[in-house]
Parts: sequence; structure tokens; C-alpha cells
Amino acid sequence: MTWDPEQYLRFESQRALPFHHLVAAVDHLEPATVIDLGCGPGRLTAGLGELWPNARITGVDSSEEMIEHARRHAASDRLEFSVGDVLTWRVSKPADLMLSNACFHWIDDHRALFDHLLPQLNEAGVLAFQVPANHTEPPHILLGELSSSRRWRNLFDGLPRTGFCKPQWYLEELGSRGLDVTAWQTTYLHLLEGQNPVLEWVRGTTLRPILERLSSDDQEEFLREYGTLLREAYPARDGRTVFPFKRIFVVARKS
Repeated sequence: MTWDPEQYLRFESQRALPFHHLVAAVDHLEPATVIDLGCGPGRLTAGLGELWPNARITGVDSSEEMIEHARRHAASDRLEFSVGDVLTWRVSKPADLMLSNACFHWIDDHRALFDHLLPQLNEAGVLAFQVPANHTEPPHILLGELSSSRRWRNLFDGLPRTGFCKPQWYLEELGSRGLDVTAWQTTYLHLLEGQNPVLEWVRGTTLRPILERLSSDDQEEFLREYGTLLREAYPARDGRTVFPFKRIFVVARKS
């Protein structure tokens, strides 16, 4: 699917919060090589160079649109961006740190994901990632209701499904592989502005593969119907909307 960096960045400060909190959990490290998996538009990846100025940093994303946008931030020869699928892309040599912010939930099999990534870390390497865990909240529930309606039923067939595992599963799965693991979960309360900001939020992420399947007229109809449901689920007060968003964080180090 294609991505729209500008739409994604409409809520840049809110989307950046979990990235910064993930990095804060590993900022004591002194890595020589850092890989940002699912780097998106690249601005946050570029900021890692200020934290680790001697590190070689690589951002990887499957979206050519995102990588094209990210390369605008590649001002240093120690920072590069590459188009690649997280499940097939490989490092040229074992990495000290692999980061991933809001990417792994697009991958169905997390055991297979770890099988692929962990051998690419050096002997004391760290895998640190964050995954959205908002799938029991109105945006996904309402999409599920729409998917069962007669009008939109066929629209959802064969679409990529996002998902996640519980924090305890990550703790046990990575721990069973001999890693030292810390896992936690938190809920952000984002205060968004605009007429229907939750709709605009999901237009930058969850709705991407759905909207690609629709003509312009059908997009307008679908967004109008879904937007009405979201506006009812997240009513604005004084022009602002509270949007709770749950996320899971994991930091795993080879021991």
C-alpha cells in the first residue's frame, strides 16, 4: 500500500511521544550501529544522530513515499534510509540496536519476525519496539461493524490485518530465547483539535489500505459514514477531542 507522509505528520507531536519514550529506555547505550525499522518519514530517525553522534544509523521502511520524504533529513554520511520489508531486509553486519516504533503490528507472525531479527543483533544487541494496542477501541470496532455491512462487506476482503500480542507474551517469548526483557503498557490521552480529528488520525494509518481500493466518490461516502460513527464515539468539547491510545513497549537485550 502507499503512504502519505503529510497526512501521517498531521499529528506529528502525538505520534512522536511513544518514539521518544522508547528511545529513553535505551538512551544509556552507546551503539555503533542503529537500525530504525519502519522509520516512516524519517524525522525522528534523524534525531537519533544527536543522541548517538558516533553511531551509524539506518532507517528502513517498505514505503517508497516515506523513504523519499525521509531522505530529505539525511544530512550526515552516518545516516541513511533504505526501502525494505522488515521481514526480508538484512543488515550488512550485526547491529548493536534495532528500534521499531509502530511497525510490528502490521506483521502477523511475531515469532517469525523475531526469528529473522534476533540473529542480526550482535552478542549484546538490543531490540526495542513499540506496538499500538488500540484494537479493542472504537476506531477498530466501528471498522469491524462496517466490514459486516452489505454496502462495504467486500471492501475488507484480503486486506492486511494489524494486530499485536499481550505484553506477557513478549516477555515470555523473548525471555525463552535467552534475552533480558522489560515490557510495559501505557495509555496516552491525546488532545486533538479539528472537526473530526480521530478520522484524520486513522486516515494516516489504519485506513490507508482501505482507501486505496475506493474510487473518489466511494471514498467520500465511506469517510462520511465512518466519520459520523467516530464523531459520535469521540465527541469534541470546546473544539478539542480526547483520544485515548494504548501502546505496548518492549526492550530485549541479548545476555
